[in-house]
Amino acid sequence: MITYGAFAGIVAVALGLVLTPGPNMIYLVSRSVTQGRRAGLISLGGVAAGFGVYLVAATAGLTAVFTLVPGLYTAVKLAGAAYLLYLAWQTLRPGGTSAFAVADLPADPPRRLFTMGLVTNLLNPKIAILYVSLLPQFVDPDRGSVALQSLLLGLSQITVALTINGLIVLSAGSIAVFLAKRPSWQRVQRYIMGTVLGGLAIHLGLTPANS
Repeated sequence: MITYGAFAGIVAVALGLVLTPGPNMIYLVSRSVTQGRRAGLISLGGVAAGFGVYLVAATAGLTAVFTLVPGLYTAVKLAGAAYLLYLAWQTLRPGGTSAFAVADLPADPPRRLFTMGLVTNLLNPKIAILYVSLLPQFVDPDRGSVALQSLLLGLSQITVALTINGLIVLSAGSIAVFLAKRPSWQRVQRYIMGTVLGGLAIHLGLTPANS
């Protein structure tokens, strides 16, 4: 079974990633602002399906990775930490923008909304690297089934991501108006998220493999 530390770690990473503007957030906010909450929730259903695809692939793949190439763990761990640092820089760099500064989109039918949510998530580099490089850092082969640990950690990440994204969809219009009138708040949001991601990157990069 997973430890409390592993659970808390993946939740912290999931929070940092879901609150950092990326393809999923931008698409969901754009749909919610231009087409309403129902369209945003349908799109979120597609995003959820994309998480499911990644989770199934990661659960099967991580088992093989740890069984056949245990030494790959360190390389994957450092790659994940480096990616978190990259996300922190993208968030903090001069000229960074808020996901709530969105452009208008034409109205789409429900099937297309769901499909675009799915495709957006499957092609989202943040999610791909999360499951390939970050999630394995919280799996300890000495604590039992790697596949089961991967499944539980993945479900924890999905719960966080869907909860936060759902709240964003429901409040996107109000948040967009609020931030548009208060640019300083947008900067504060970016600085907080960038700092959190940078701190996580340093912590994960320095944590021993078996801790």
